[in-house]
Amino acid sequence: MKLFFLLLFALGGLLASAAKKPNVLFIAIDDLRPELGCYGSKLVKSPNLDALAARGLRFDRAYCQEAICAPSRASLLSGTRPDTNGITHNYVEFRDLNPDLLTLPEHFIAQGYETAFTGKIYHRWPDEKSWSRQPARKNFKFKKPKSGYALPENLKLKNDNAKEMFAKYGESAKRGLSSGPAYECADVPDHRYIDGYNAELAIATMKEMASEDKPFFMALGFKLPHLNWVAPKKYWDLYDREKIPLATQTEGPKGGAEMGLHASFELRTRAGIPKEGDFDDELSRTLRHAYFASVSYVDAQIGKALAALDEEGLRDNTIVIVWGDHGWHLGEMGIWGKATNYEISARVPLIVSAPGMKAKGVGSKALVELLDIYPTLCDLAGIPKPDHIEGKSFAPLLNDPDQKWKAGAVTQFPTPALREWAANPLSPAMRETFFGPLIEEVEARIIKQQGEKWDRELFEKHMMGYTIRTEHHRLIVWRDQRDESVAPVFTELFDHRSDPTETVNIASKHPKLVEELTIQMDQILKP
Repeated sequence: MKLFFLLLFALGGLLASAAKKPNVLFIAIDDLRPELGCYGSKLVKSPNLDALAARGLRFDRAYCQEAICAPSRASLLSGTRPDTNGITHNYVEFRDLNPDLLTLPEHFIAQGYETAFTGKIYHRWPDEKSWSRQPARKNFKFKKPKSGYALPENLKLKNDNAKEMFAKYGESAKRGLSSGPAYECADVPDHRYIDGYNAELAIATMKEMASEDKPFFMALGFKLPHLNWVAPKKYWDLYDREKIPLATQTEGPKGGAEMGLHASFELRTRAGIPKEGDFDDELSRTLRHAYFASVSYVDAQIGKALAALDEEGLRDNTIVIVWGDHGWHLGEMGIWGKATNYEISARVPLIVSAPGMKAKGVGSKALVELLDIYPTLCDLAGIPKPDHIEGKSFAPLLNDPDQKWKAGAVTQFPTPALREWAANPLSPAMRETFFGPLIEEVEARIIKQQGEKWDRELFEKHMMGYTIRTEHHRLIVWRDQRDESVAPVFTELFDHRSDPTETVNIASKHPKLVEELTIQMDQILKP
């Protein structure tokens, strides 16, 4: 009888172990465009993400819902589109508009998970509802970096700029005016910068949670390759500077919307970056070098996190998902930054590795959106999907990546040089300090293009660009949000079969196709 109960006890333990829900390692990377080895880049060194893609599924046509931090992350983490949750710029808090909206990690808590985060997951706000525990800082051997720069001269430059800007503009200077250099190359260990520190903290937290009974949802967010591009020297040394190519398409689309472009404001706030005019080849190559070094640095931190899963014997029961919140122009179309509705800003890297999946080491051409991640993780974890989510689970693609899927992916962004900056509390100071002439130049081009249609209130408060990416085309429709039934203010159309980098607007030549794609886009936005 005693032996019977021992066997029963052992069998019960095995069944409980087998029934344990999978863990989730949820990795967010800021401003990462899909320029990685696994995406075909011959330049970028990303061995760890390449290895993850080799044992998972790489999505070749994944798109964000808005190409800037707060709206993209709010959409993904709530499973709703920007117009639904109201987060369409960076200057409002998610919970101010959505006090009761059930977020992805909050839902996992309700389903029996422990959730924790390190690094950048939401934009600025930590959202206490989403996390069930604090990171494992007890007995943690690494000290949190006190500043974003390791070199004293760069820290001094930032502090000197901060004193000047705070004296003139007060607390509003926090939103970008008190910036230091755009990049730094220092011979320091990985944990000297915040992304290396947060990777180590995530590893310690995962190990702590793995020793407990509940499955875990560990969110690890990387700030890089968002500005400032600060990475240890060894990652800069991976690249031969002289072999780094420069962007060749340095003009906006022929016949495109002037309202869809901007003057690289985010980068220009940095010390040492010209406040007007083009960047010369020397600076452009340095900036691209800094960006790619930052990507390789983040890749190495992801490698450490994945190695920790293996060391703890967790990989076979852990869903690993890596996503970028939006793309980034590195001189393409004359832009340095995100915040456009074009392919290079809307398209993101997305890699998923999950227990039991059949499609490994391949890519999928299926059109997917970041707000699809919420229902997908629910399906992969075997938990119910909340009714409010607007995305579609792409879990079936993990077994059959070539099946027929979505007909279109929708992204949006307001006029970046006018409405986005008008929403910025710093807008008057920005105009006065740095960008008055640049903003006036962009505005003048829009006025010239619009003619009698020009309306300052419309462009600064109500204009929104909506774009749909289909199998072969990208349509961008610029609308007055006060009355979307009126004719669009401007329309752009690109054929990716003949023009994959979107150099020529062909909307006027294909009115029937524009009409069809507009209807298709509206059905997605307002089903």
